[in-house]
Amino acid sequence: MVNLESIREYCLSKRVVNESLPFDNDTLVFKVAGKIFALMSLSGNFGLNLKCDPERAIDLREQYSEITPGYHMNKTHWNTLLLNGNLPEKLIFELIDHSYDIIVKSLPLKVRKEHKFD
Repeated sequence: MVNLESIREYCLSKRVVNESLPFDNDTLVFKVAGKIFALMSLSGNFGLNLKCDPERAIDLREQYSEITPGYHMNKTHWNTLLLNGNLPEKLIFELIDHSYDIIVKSLPLKVRKEHKFD
């Protein structure tokens, strides 16, 4: 079963990623080159917010009851994953990759070149 530390380590293993607690002591934020790609609750209901292609976001919400519109986020572009053990681990990590890739592609060309994403 996926846990907070395995998600944290996976996010931090990606290029140009850092973590912080900018909002409160419960919401761990992961940024690539200064842009948020994941937010994770550290207490209570173990949830993970990830950016997602809007059409895919709808499909995922229809397929999995543990995936809902992004909590406190733009509901079109963000999903919240309830990490209660019911979602396949492979899917969770694939959705982290998807979110990261969306953000990297949205970075200005200068930033992408500087960090050798292109």
